[in-house]
Amino acid sequence: MINITNLHKSYQMGKNSLHVLKGIDFKVGEGELVAIMGSSGSGKSTLLNIIGMLDVANEGTYTLDNVPIENLDETKAAKYRNKFLGFIFQSFNLINYKTALENVALPLYYQGKKRDVRQEKSLEYLEKVGLKKWATHLPSELSGGQKQRVAIARALVSQPKVLLADEPTGALDSTTSNEVMKLIQEINNEGKTILVVTHEEEIALMCKRVVRLKDGVIVEDTLVNQKKAI
Repeated sequence: MINITNLHKSYQMGKNSLHVLKGIDFKVGEGELVAIMGSSGSGKSTLLNIIGMLDVANEGTYTLDNVPIENLDETKAAKYRNKFLGFIFQSFNLINYKTALENVALPLYYQGKKRDVRQEKSLEYLEKVGLKKWATHLPSELSGGQKQRVAIARALVSQPKVLLADEPTGALDSTTSNEVMKLIQEINNEGKTILVVTHEEEIALMCKRVVRLKDGVIVEDTLVNQKKAI
């Protein structure tokens, strides 16, 4: 599903260059649930941004679902993101003045789907995350865990090939984090490929594989005995 070879990324900092990713080789098969871990400055966010087509590498190759991701202008990158990827963020990124249903429907709106299709699909995915009864509520009327469930429904509604979750439990307490990870595990068990960027060991151990970055290189890539959320 994801195939990255010899990936390098540097940023120009005045007269100096900061080499963030230093020859990353990384593969993710269809249906995997992979945690990407690393301390601040390790390169994990940069790697996720490149996978998410929010940034581009200076060197190396990136293939997603057998499609080479290269020479993208912003229009093409947006098209590919909408086709291939679903995003889950630490801060939820919900639109405050739109209901849960309207937030979930946004990717379908950008795909040009008709209103009745958007409504039906969005309700279906809100039900999937246990929030159908909250469809008409605004984000301000939802708890942190409910907001993240809405964000997960929004990420799923366009049926992406890969879910990218950037610190999905970072703004949640431990009990709610456990509930969100249980939902992510269930989605993965249905066959969805998911990458989770996290700094929390407990969250990483709820994935099936842990990749650790340090100073721009992968220092460990291990399968784990997956810890089930309670």
